[in-house]
Amino acid sequence: MALTNARIPTDDELRWLTTRAVAEIIPHKEFVAALRSGRPLRLKMGFDPSARDLTLGHAVGLRKLRQLQELGHTVVLIVGDWTAQIGDPSGQSKTRPMLSAEEVKANAETYLAQFFRIVDRERTEVRWQSEWFDGFTLADVVRLGAKFTVAQILEREDFAQRFAGHKPIGVHELFYPLLQAYDSVAVKADVEFGGTDQTFNLLVGRELQPHFDQPPQAVFTVPLLVGTDGSVKMSKSVGNYVAVADPPSEMYGKLMSIADKLIVDYFELLTDTPDEEIAFIRKSIEQHAQNPMEHKMRLAREIVAQFHNEDAARDAESGFVNVFRKGEAPSDITEIPVAFIDEVATLDLNEFLTSAGVVKSRSEARRLLAQGAIEADGIRVADPQLTVRPDTVIRIGKHRFLRIIDASASP
Repeated sequence: MALTNARIPTDDELRWLTTRAVAEIIPHKEFVAALRSGRPLRLKMGFDPSARDLTLGHAVGLRKLRQLQELGHTVVLIVGDWTAQIGDPSGQSKTRPMLSAEEVKANAETYLAQFFRIVDRERTEVRWQSEWFDGFTLADVVRLGAKFTVAQILEREDFAQRFAGHKPIGVHELFYPLLQAYDSVAVKADVEFGGTDQTFNLLVGRELQPHFDQPPQAVFTVPLLVGTDGSVKMSKSVGNYVAVADPPSEMYGKLMSIADKLIVDYFELLTDTPDEEIAFIRKSIEQHAQNPMEHKMRLAREIVAQFHNEDAARDAESGFVNVFRKGEAPSDITEIPVAFIDEVATLDLNEFLTSAGVVKSRSEARRLLAQGAIEADGIRVADPQLTVRPDTVIRIGKHRFLRIIDASASP
């Protein structure tokens, strides 16, 4: 049931809402005035279910939405079942492949389960683009396209770069910002949220609404979370991500692998750690007053507790300490049976790791080998042909382990 009034935030709450994990609010004064009015706002955020997992990068914006829900505002979650089939590059250098309707639906089911680990289900309105776009005719599409010029759309940075570089831009891609903008019209959004890479699309929505006799939405952008590689935006396609649904030990291990320079950013964007404590952590790292590992362990513990629970966080930390400080293999290590001859077997690691489901492809296995990221019983492996014995422990990357067991001895 929609609330007739939202709670007006205190000055401290307002400062937190408008500065912590915030890149830009357009227009800032209008947004603040709306919060102070006590009028319940419709807070729109859209996701294209182009993959099955949400990452901690998505969580930055979702955490902000949850904070506003607690004041009584409504989140309108748009499932982009149409735009996901178009393929939006969103800053990428090439066209994202189109998805089938079946792929989109399957991905959306897992997405929604993960959304509600963060946002309040009871205060969320889930809408599918097909609600309005299924009824669109060619005439509707032409009328929508007539409200913008090609020059306006090419102002979007990634389009401009591709155009200047003589790289292909599909005509269907030019419609993506317009369709996303029309979502705001369809749900009568007061505010739209997104990462800084979505600023252009969000502003298109703000410009489109007055054409339909609606007040223009405010635009609220959050910073992009740098991935575990320390260089680019967290992304599943790059492989530098931590998934919201990762098991506790895996989530903890991935967070412990981030560069020291990211510790403060992760605290600011993904936790409720007070600003003064974060200032202390920043100073401690800059002045080398404390081992950054201690701050990183606290960060990993807090984030795992947030997405799982305190017990899971403690267990994950204990397991990490045993493996990485005491040199022990994890207690829940995956065991793979292998047929031995005289207690010796030779594995083709490219094939073995792929078939075991540890890596997605033989090419990924080859890349890990080339990077020196695979060890057998603590010794780095370079040759894909690996001789193993029962109880050989293979470590892949920093937090994946396999133990080889004798197939004849397994039940």
